Amino acid sequence: QVQLVESGGGLVQPGGSLRLSCAASGSIFSISAMSWYRQAPGKERELVASIGSDGSTNYESSVKGRFTISGDNAKNTVYLQMNSLLPEDTAVYSCKMAVRVRGRIGVPDDYWGQGTQVTVSS
Repeated sequence: QVQLVESGGGLVQPGGSLRLSCAASGSIFSISAMSWYRQAPGKERELVASIGSDGSTNYESSVKGRFTISGDNAKNTVYLQMNSLLPEDTAVYSCKMAVRVRGRIGVPDDYWGQGTQVTVSS
């Protein structure tokens, strides 16, 4: 009923920038929270950044000051601007949204994107 499609990953040199996008479509009534996660090879998935419906944001400590999360509720889209990228930022980045589906009552359901590879290397 709800699909999330990510874009914007790729290969970038250390110190470079990338902007990830994640657009949701389907039977969406509202979105209460948007977030980005990442998983590097051999590591656990970790929360990178999140944004609430009130615009409040939260960042993992290693990306503070370098990454910026933003959301466009009219477009059901969340962005992650990543600057000053480091090799340790290399991972598969996935978006997650807490979505209220049209016609369904109760708490929002979590939906995930398919993931996009970000590789930081010279």
